[in-house]
Amino acid sequence: MEQKKRKSSATIASIETEYVRSLQKKASRKHARKIRLYRRLTVFAVVAAIILVGMTQMYMKQKQVLEAKELEKMEKTAQLEEVQQEQEALNRQLIKLDDDDYIAKLARKDYFLSENNEIIFSIPENKKKTDKKDNGKE
Repeated sequence: MEQKKRKSSATIASIETEYVRSLQKKASRKHARKIRLYRRLTVFAVVAAIILVGMTQMYMKQKQVLEAKELEKMEKTAQLEEVQQEQEALNRQLIKLDDDDYIAKLARKDYFLSENNEIIFSIPENKKKTDKKDNGKE
């Protein structure tokens, strides 16, 4: 049955009038516009995909840089705290150095200076460490 329809449509002649030609031109222009639209949309989609990929890569790099900066900030904060503690200790020692009794005690300890009628005995440091270990075991 399909073969009969094909044969009959092949035997039908088309009307060659000005109206039919104008309709065919309109249809061909419409088809050409549709093809150009699809091409433009395809180009737009490719450009959008490229931009999206580029922005995603840039975001990932910035995220890595930010994480590195945060880690560096934490390290620097820890160093700052250590330096502040050291500064506080130095300030306390500076306050102590204003005391004459403390200075005399340091001089006797570090430089083996003595007061009148005082005898200084020097004990080796290795001996002190072993004595402390022995006392801890008992």
